[in-house]
Amino acid sequence: MRDISYRVALGGIVAALCLICMFLAGIMPALYIILPMIAGVLLMIIVTEVSVGWAALTYIAVGLLSMIICADKEASLLFIIVFGHYPMLRYYIQKIKSRPLRTFVKLLLFNTTLVIYYWITVTLLGLQSADDSLGDLGKAGLVGALLVCNFILACHDFNLGFIHAYYVKKMRPLFRRKR
Repeated sequence: MRDISYRVALGGIVAALCLICMFLAGIMPALYIILPMIAGVLLMIIVTEVSVGWAALTYIAVGLLSMIICADKEASLLFIIVFGHYPMLRYYIQKIKSRPLRTFVKLLLFNTTLVIYYWITVTLLGLQSADDSLGDLGKAGLVGALLVCNFILACHDFNLGFIHAYYVKKMRPLFRRKR
């Protein structure tokens, strides 16, 4: 099942589903954080079924197309910078034996990408409202927001592990059943 036509078809289907999620982020602005997470989770299927390299190609295609097609550029940036590559990197991070080191690497990766996302949003996109919303709170507000984001990462990582296990045990056998 790992021939080239299967890989291309699976990559195309997953890319289309990811783009639907990204497009919906422009239609339903309240979900502009959740939908890029879901799009990233869909890439986990390619990591599991084909390879990390093929998932990276799909990630690049979805990232470029989402910046062109989608109305919500902030959601597209969230996918590109924070959530899109995480399932691929998580595959390698999970191979680290030491749990504290594994957690540290995940937090370091997430916080680095979050700071890059924040800088691009404020500086390059000129969305000063993100900076102004923390006005009275100052650095304490920024630290509080970072702590909330780290909690979201912990939930996302836990759910990603659960969804991967569910996919491998329940969904994968349904798709591979002989007819």
